[in-house]
Amino acid sequence: MRNSYPAGGFGGPNIEGMWQAVEELRSKFEKRAGTRAGRGEVRSAILALLAERPMHGYQMIGEIEERSGGSWKPSAGSVYPTLQLLVDEGFISAEESNGRKIYSLTEAGREEVAGADASAIWEESGAAPTAGFAALPKAGIELAQAAAQVGRTGSPKQVQDAVKVLDEARRRLYSILAQD
Repeated sequence: MRNSYPAGGFGGPNIEGMWQAVEELRSKFEKRAGTRAGRGEVRSAILALLAERPMHGYQMIGEIEERSGGSWKPSAGSVYPTLQLLVDEGFISAEESNGRKIYSLTEAGREEVAGADASAIWEESGAAPTAGFAALPKAGIELAQAAAQVGRTGSPKQVQDAVKVLDEARRRLYSILAQD
């Protein structure tokens, strides 16, 4: 689609630069979208889930993703070693059922999670949908796409106006960080 416009038309010679900026913005946000949690956070999440009911590993991955609003999906490569560590420590046990290992808390595991606030796990990891970060990449990408659209189809005056709006938005975003 990009090449379907005449050279130098619909936004002038800098349209490729705008597309490059949009792609850079998208890639920066996409790298952060699946926030990586530390080993302790995966451990805490697993214990909290198993305090509710026995599950297999992929169920836990799905539950974590769902409860985090999609902003945190631990990999099998982080969940299964953590499960094995918890088995070795005696906090959980594993039983084979229909070809899958179903994990559940042991008595020591129940003592470990007693009194812990399970909802705090999702908030501490930055994975709670209300934590705000999950909405930021989407908003940034949508803003970049709108700017690219103005660059492709807008008049020179509209492009100038859009640049002013984006400059003001950038200043306001930095002012948020400058606040106490």
